Amino acid sequence: MAADQRGKAETLALRRRLIGSSCRLFFPEDPVKIVRGQGQYMYDEQGAEYLDCINNVAHVGHCHPLVVQAAHEQNQVLNTNSRYLHDNIVNYARRLAETLPEQLCVFYFLNSGSEANDLALRLARQYTGHQDVVVLDDAYHGHLSSLIDISPYKFQNLDGQKEWVHVAPLPDTYRGPYREDHPNPAEAYASDVKHLIDSARERGRKIAAFFMESLPSVGGQIIPPAGYFPRVAEHVHRAGGVFVADEIQVGFGRVGKHFWAFQLQGEDFVPDIVTMGKPIGNGHPLACVATTQAVARAFEATGVEYFNTFGGSPVSCAVGLAVLEVLEKEQLQAHATHVGSFLMELLRQQKAKHPIIGDVRGQPPCPSFSLEPFTPLQRLSSMPPCRSQLPQKVEV
Repeated sequence: MAADQRGKAETLALRRRLIGSSCRLFFPEDPVKIVRGQGQYMYDEQGAEYLDCINNVAHVGHCHPLVVQAAHEQNQVLNTNSRYLHDNIVNYARRLAETLPEQLCVFYFLNSGSEANDLALRLARQYTGHQDVVVLDDAYHGHLSSLIDISPYKFQNLDGQKEWVHVAPLPDTYRGPYREDHPNPAEAYASDVKHLIDSARERGRKIAAFFMESLPSVGGQIIPPAGYFPRVAEHVHRAGGVFVADEIQVGFGRVGKHFWAFQLQGEDFVPDIVTMGKPIGNGHPLACVATTQAVARAFEATGVEYFNTFGGSPVSCAVGLAVLEVLEKEQLQAHATHVGSFLMELLRQQKAKHPIIGDVRGQPPCPSFSLEPFTPLQRLSSMPPCRSQLPQKVEV
């Protein structure tokens, strides 16, 4: 196979001619041509080794032998759609259920995080009979039309905000209006959501769902203040809506201490719907929606079958099971906590040395930091409270 590989320049020229230019490459000025991956490393066509610090898919390492073996062995036996009775889909659903609160006991399998969030939106609207959605500023929930509409990160550069979408401020205690010195930032940010809901209801709007990535990543790796989720859920439920926890980017042990990022808000907090993607299949196209019996029954009441051609296939579920097995056998969640905590401490040490580092935050192993164009003293004295008015910054 290596002998048949094109040169980098030829591959780049073909890509520019054949692939839509909106499908962008990393490092567009001088793209890296990656031809192989193993564990935490990637290799280019010249054999140069790169430590992969930006991949959000290869959850247990590139080409993990157990995951590759599971896909290969099942492919040799059967791969078809989920309308046939098969052990893999029920075995996988049962294993996922063991990681979740018992109320989240009904599963739908799909191919991508965007499909999962689109289905979550359908579930919420069918269950509640309402249309409107509350989301956070800077949120991104997927590339389908339905999800662009609830993703301020995207729609602010496209058709703008729809009347059925209501945008709440990011619960950011570093840059937002309610910061670390506020007596109760969780209550304050949750009250902003309540005010949005009340304002919408006064205009005759009805809330179907509050969508939130459990740790907003596109918005800057924001850690919501403790107690924010439960208080928001109270306001949303009182309005007849449901709470959707988007775990597509941050689930499956990535926060170290917990398997799901929403659990950082307390063991008693249970979303109505949880969506999963990216790390779930270690690069295999796999996604999932977990919800309650009540929500699932309302969806079934339409009488319209939900069918996804490749979602929940024997191979996909074999891969999903293998990923869970690797996470458990290799104790990767505990490892993430240990290594992530070490990295966080190193970043805090750098913050103490360099005034340009304004904030270090995150959950091991997903730390982030802000680079400021001014000193911390200047930040405190001159920085306006509105996020949209902030001077240019860099989030890493």
